[in-house]
Amino acid sequence: MKILVVGGTGLIGGHVALELLAAGHDVTLMARKPPSTPALSEMAYVSGDYVLDDFSDGRLEGFEALIFAAAVDIRYLPSDGSETPEAFYRRCNSDGVPRFIQAAKSAGISKVVYVGSFYPQVAPQRISACPYVESRHLADEGARALASSEFSVCSVNAPYVLGALSGLEIEHLSVMVAYARGQLENLPLFAPPGGTNHLSVKSLSQALIGALAKGESGKAYLVGDENYSWKDYLELWFSLAGNPMDLEVRTEDHPLLPNVIMFAGIGATVSYEPDPDESLLLGYSRNQIRDTISEVIDVYG
Repeated sequence: MKILVVGGTGLIGGHVALELLAAGHDVTLMARKPPSTPALSEMAYVSGDYVLDDFSDGRLEGFEALIFAAAVDIRYLPSDGSETPEAFYRRCNSDGVPRFIQAAKSAGISKVVYVGSFYPQVAPQRISACPYVESRHLADEGARALASSEFSVCSVNAPYVLGALSGLEIEHLSVMVAYARGQLENLPLFAPPGGTNHLSVKSLSQALIGALAKGESGKAYLVGDENYSWKDYLELWFSLAGNPMDLEVRTEDHPLLPNVIMFAGIGATVSYEPDPDESLLLGYSRNQIRDTISEVIDVYG
């Protein structure tokens, strides 16, 4: 199958692109800049900004399927304050994602899998309270609303995604490794209250490929793996880094897990088990977090 992976130079897009390539598919990456990661550098690439570009020029033609892994989050907010978070998320997610999916439909692509966020499904009360969660909700709803008898669209909505791709710089993971090893003496050692579900990028890639092959058009699949309190999660990092700790839980802002990223609510605990039938359909592995943290420590140490 000829597949376009939008956001294909990032962790999620790059990982699923490599898995698709290994399975024998014809894969092309789309991103604003060519891949700098060696593992991706030999793959076909087409330049594209899903928010700003006009795709009526034919760039999307000739592909059978598309995996979209490029919606924005807090990491991409303009640092100069030129745009409010509400306006930025609306432009890029709420409006930009469905508009791009419509362009894919118009170009003759027949199947789309959208990588969404778990927040609208696990914390629906936050849709009206948090601009980011609202934008992910509207992007998901808008994309799936384009489904028709000849155009299949489904979403795979993921929790915190963890993983490594050799050669791809992921600053917050490098910092987390240094923190767990006790190398950042200026940062206080404690854990925030609450917790959440985590998923490895390996498992997410498996779910995306499963959704591409078997996903029901118009369906939103909630995926996930292991539930951890933030205390247990951070202590697992410290343990696997060879620096075991018993961390105190404090309500103050954590240097690496600040309140600004707690989109389910400060101190909230988001624990759930994905639907077993959906997990079986999508065919992704579970109980991967310990091994994934170990891999991240090896790659970004």
